[in-house]
Amino acid sequence: MRKSIIILLCLLAQILQAKENFQILYGPYLQNMSENEVTILWKTNRRAISWVEIAPQSSQHFYAEEHPRIYQASFGKKVISKLHKVKITGLSKGTTYKYRICSQEVINQEERYVQYGKTASSIVLHKEPLTFTTLDNEKVSVKFWMVNDIHAQNEILHKLVGDIKDKADFVVFNGDMLSDIRSEKHIFNGFMNEAIKSFASEIPFFYCRGNHENRGQFSTEFINYFPTNTGMPYYTFRQGPAFFIVLDSGEDKPDNDIAYYGLSDFESYLKQEVAWLKNIVLSRDFKEAPYKIVFVHIPPVGMSWYGSLVVKKQFVPILNDAGINLMLCAHLHRYLYNEKGQNGCNFPIIVNSNIDVTKVNVDNSGIALEIQDTLGVKIKQFHFKK
Repeated sequence: MRKSIIILLCLLAQILQAKENFQILYGPYLQNMSENEVTILWKTNRRAISWVEIAPQSSQHFYAEEHPRIYQASFGKKVISKLHKVKITGLSKGTTYKYRICSQEVINQEERYVQYGKTASSIVLHKEPLTFTTLDNEKVSVKFWMVNDIHAQNEILHKLVGDIKDKADFVVFNGDMLSDIRSEKHIFNGFMNEAIKSFASEIPFFYCRGNHENRGQFSTEFINYFPTNTGMPYYTFRQGPAFFIVLDSGEDKPDNDIAYYGLSDFESYLKQEVAWLKNIVLSRDFKEAPYKIVFVHIPPVGMSWYGSLVVKKQFVPILNDAGINLMLCAHLHRYLYNEKGQNGCNFPIIVNSNIDVTKVNVDNSGIALEIQDTLGVKIKQFHFKK
């Protein structure tokens, strides 16, 4: 009896799905932006092949000519999926491109036959196409905003970054955007739909994983939705005069804590990250950058929990000898400033609260930083000279 009910429910689900129009559920959003490439992600309600059409920004309508298609493909085969990730390479630095995403449903796939359905795409007919601008290492300045510890509070996220258009090169999510990651739907309803609506289809964000992104049954899928140039949650990028290091601080308690149900193995993971970091600070790209800025969720100051002590013990000694200009942290749900030279850190540290946005401008005069609340009121202001 129970088996029959399950079969009937499955059939009903298939019937309901068939009646639902093929569509784009979430996205698009920009990831892994650099001078010459970007990855564009989106989600459809059914399996499809997907591509992106791009063109340099101009006064021409998008329909003025045919544009090249860049497919989601793996080892020469187009990917059939619901989650679509199209990596576009060969771009020019500091250049604005307009783009359209497209997905064509795959209704049936057999050994020698594929049946295609309808195509869904972003709109270019009655509105301007979406755009993005690649990074540029030679740019004289860089502007970015940072938010953190939102914990699925979309209203706060909107108040902090909802008016960012044309005001920053990118956004940094410095961890704990959710309290845990339970499902794909949880990611999008929790904060990504708001980010996409506000900016993420046209302004990239760089994600610094927090301890709460390690929790929940879907947390192991994190890197599939937020890909990086290393394939890991720790990575680097450069924009203008600043070289950015994004570190992963792991969890805030020891691996054997009961809160992790025997699934945590961050001790060995962090050893690999430390080895990677040692090579990064020796690299030419790092040394030649006028400014070096580090993002890490858990700060090495302000608390005495395991996670904070690990950051201080493992990362700080390497960074102390590397000429870091600024470290930006989160996690505490309160503002904190650690002056250069205090608590064994040879660089200033600013911890952003969970209800404020940190806005940073880096140019030849130094690093100008301003912290604002949800009403846009300035709370703190700093200027760190080179």
